[in-house]
Amino acid sequence: MLFEVWAPDADSVGLRLSGELRAMGRDPGRDGWWTAEAEASDGDRYGFVLDGGGGEEEGSGAAPVRVLPDPRSRRQPDGPDGESAVVDHSLFEWRSGWAGRGLPGAVLYELHIGTFTDEGTFDAAAARLGHLAGLGVTHVSLMPVCPFPGTHGWGYEGVSLWAVHEPYGGPEGLKRFVDKAHGLGLAVLLDVVHNHLGPSGNHLPAFGPYFTDTHHTPWGAAVNLDAPGSDEVRAFLLGSALAWLRDYRLDGLRLDAVHALADGRALTFLEELSTAADALAAELGRPLPLIAESDLCDPRTTTPRESGGIGLHAQWNDDFHHALHTVLTGESQGYYADFAEAPLAALAKTVTSAFFHNGTYSRFRGRTHGRPVDIVRTPAHRFVGYAQTHDQIGNRALGDRLSAALSPGLLACAAALVLTGPFTPMLFMGEEWGARTPWQFFTDHTDPELAEAVRSGRRREFAAHGWAAGDVPDPQDPATRNRSCLDWNEPSQEPHARLLAWYRELIALRRALPDLHDPDLASVRTAHDEQARWLAYRRGDLRIAVNLGEKPATVPLGGGRRRGGGDRVVAAWEPVRAPGPDGLLHLPPESCVVLADG
Repeated sequence: MLFEVWAPDADSVGLRLSGELRAMGRDPGRDGWWTAEAEASDGDRYGFVLDGGGGEEEGSGAAPVRVLPDPRSRRQPDGPDGESAVVDHSLFEWRSGWAGRGLPGAVLYELHIGTFTDEGTFDAAAARLGHLAGLGVTHVSLMPVCPFPGTHGWGYEGVSLWAVHEPYGGPEGLKRFVDKAHGLGLAVLLDVVHNHLGPSGNHLPAFGPYFTDTHHTPWGAAVNLDAPGSDEVRAFLLGSALAWLRDYRLDGLRLDAVHALADGRALTFLEELSTAADALAAELGRPLPLIAESDLCDPRTTTPRESGGIGLHAQWNDDFHHALHTVLTGESQGYYADFAEAPLAALAKTVTSAFFHNGTYSRFRGRTHGRPVDIVRTPAHRFVGYAQTHDQIGNRALGDRLSAALSPGLLACAAALVLTGPFTPMLFMGEEWGARTPWQFFTDHTDPELAEAVRSGRRREFAAHGWAAGDVPDPQDPATRNRSCLDWNEPSQEPHARLLAWYRELIALRRALPDLHDPDLASVRTAHDEQARWLAYRRGDLRIAVNLGEKPATVPLGGGRRRGGGDRVVAAWEPVRAPGPDGLLHLPPESCVVLADG
């Protein structure tokens, strides 16, 4: 077996394999690379020793040799600071044949392995996949699964970008999860983080210039995408991304905070990644979409490369979320201030234009922001729409979901707006039954100083908004994670069961009615009344109306009716009659309806 590592500044590199240290040689064909051939099998432990490792072998009485994990480690059985382990991907027997599934017509479901079940493992989550298949979603979007210190955390402080968090079940556990999902007709996406690595357990700087002070980020030195040595760093990230898609048969990637990638090169890393993913998709014969998280409101993110864009396949649409959240809750703090003056108008704008900020002034930023989407040429499925995500719940002081403050009727309206809207809809785990469990910010840092810094930083952040320190959950307290686990007794109980049935009905309609996954943004027509708190929009032969107010609303639909017959109710949260000859729809408070022509 060939062992190799990039360590351009090292004078010597040793391979520690199954307790035995052997020298590695420079690769004459690749500058900065070291290689060694050795017999090894699946599970064998190994690591690298740079420049003698700062000590001597055990038993000599001197300081022990420092053995570092492989930057491209496929497995870290003892966590990020332990030795790596060989993984032979050919040993896993895939059971399901799988042709893949693209984004057009998709319904996504964001899932955190560590809190989807009390057990917090791939196998426990896989046992619940039947629920998702029955719900009707098409893609499970996993939050990050790379190793991080401790057992429980969100995963965004991961290290070892080629490996799988061992407490979740390691590489084999992830493969079993994906195989089970594919057998149920579910595609699996994975959230990957390229803009930073965790503050603890990150050994990459010892090997080479993986980070640079050329740019400064909220996490310190930036990942080196454009400074000297960045060719190998970009290859490291590209190789990791493609390995998830090839070795684990994942169906696409969600790219965390791409706006935070500091990259001044003419050919950006994201363009390289989209090119490589498209080439692999062609090779494997199945779609491999890349979905960006970006706050730039820049349509070039998903514009095809041949048209001058970056070429990613979709992006999260926070503007839609912010407008919807403001309408539902009346909140106006932080970035919600941009949407609070006329929230229904803001929501209507996002439904027809994708971005609210398309060159408009942002009070939150103190400047203009975004640029317009070409709604004629841009298919709607390139934008992901949602009422809740891990970010929008977990970054609140108490991690409270919409269900903590809203009535079942308003939750039903939110579901209707997401699942009948023009964008690729996404749900956050438990949303479909109005889960009452919070989803809070939790960590399990093994470094006491880092743990205290995170705890005090969290409390300081929310103290600026009037929260007492004792009211903000301690991220390091195991109870914070435990509170965040879903309660699987809820779906069979009221009012959760009724809401779950409504989600199932809407998803089934989206699958059955082509108008609900029509990619033509330009054809969407809206009407709204800020004071009466209703919004209606047309999608082909369908019209969707929501009354978010506490009083009955009369919605005038006559002017938008097509010739050739009246309307019929396709789905409704509360009993409602179709509009009469006058074209007036009478909607009960906090309710919604889907109507069809004829």
